[in-house]
Amino acid sequence: MSSALDRLKKLTNKISGYETARKENISLLKKIFSEIGIDKKVEKFEDIFEFKAINLSGASLLSESLGVIKEGKYLQVLAISYDKDAVVKSQNISLAYFGRVESVDTILKDKIVEFIVRYRFEKSFMTLEHYHTMLEPFRKGIE
Repeated sequence: MSSALDRLKKLTNKISGYETARKENISLLKKIFSEIGIDKKVEKFEDIFEFKAINLSGASLLSESLGVIKEGKYLQVLAISYDKDAVVKSQNISLAYFGRVESVDTILKDKIVEFIVRYRFEKSFMTLEHYHTMLEPFRKGIE
């Protein structure tokens, strides 16, 4: 019995930790949103989550080389919008352009990389919630 209780406590702590991390992430994401100038292209912070994805050119987003610059490239934050009714379904939109990656201040470049990672962290929670809701009709058959 205590092993089941221990597993429940561990699971509760893990879920609580994720929610705490998520709240902190949103707070920092809002701050960086303005710091790197995304607010000039996207008026309301919440609107960034309407994009299918946000990508970065000019620096790596791979975990093993996070933030490493790609020499000769331009540092740019790109959003991908999606319109299922349009002839061209997806479209790239520049949210911020910073010039040649070699000339961008390292602190700014790191903030931009952090913004993308924090955006993706929150977007993954939203995706999880979306699919959890989609599974609702199937739960009725299980009960």
